[in-house]
Amino acid sequence: MNRETTNRIRFIIEDVIPPILRDSRFFRGFASLAWGDHIAHLARFRERAPFLSAEEYEELYRQHPRVHEGTDNSEACIRKIVAEVRGTSVCDVGCGTGALLNRIRSGNPGVGRLTGVDFAIADAAAIDGVEYVAAMIENLPFRDGEFDTVVCTHVIEHILDYRRAIAELRRITRRRLVIVVPREREYRYTFNPHFNFFPYTHSFLRAMHPVPEHYECIDIGRDIFYREDITHTHDRA
Repeated sequence: MNRETTNRIRFIIEDVIPPILRDSRFFRGFASLAWGDHIAHLARFRERAPFLSAEEYEELYRQHPRVHEGTDNSEACIRKIVAEVRGTSVCDVGCGTGALLNRIRSGNPGVGRLTGVDFAIADAAAIDGVEYVAAMIENLPFRDGEFDTVVCTHVIEHILDYRRAIAELRRITRRRLVIVVPREREYRYTFNPHFNFFPYTHSFLRAMHPVPEHYECIDIGRDIFYREDITHTHDRA
């Protein structure tokens, strides 16, 4: 299933069905027809978010069914990301299978260094010229300003300490930072293990505070695309 299809389904589930039904046992029973007990497990996962161990967190993500083939990004978002790359080094934090890195390389032949980061890189496809690093977004093993462009798609919504994660993304970025998150509302029963929910573009801008002078924050088919240009000078001595 691709992102465009799931976004159409999300419109019905999130915006058409009233909240009183979305949070009801009736909806949980309906959703369980598709995903069984995993629906209730996800609800408990979010309720216990502040108390989860690193092992519990990692275990859920290892067992969570993959909904999208290859990438969580829509084609429109991918084209926008590829067009926004600047410089000769790119890091994709939360790279998953590496599909987005492959598209970035195809659309930007001048990029010499491509790096993919995820907490587990077993699912990443071997791509010529791409290096993979296993790391957590809250503690990235790179120097300040090490990459001209840093991309992070469909990750921030999963991170409990998302402000620390955003600070790390900004720290390793030399020129341009691109972030994509789903535009969605929070309900008790959902099909994803998200902690953070951004129903409007201005909801996400609050997460990015302080917002720099040069930025873009737009809605692309139920996903929020955010881009900022880094203006501070990193010490790369």
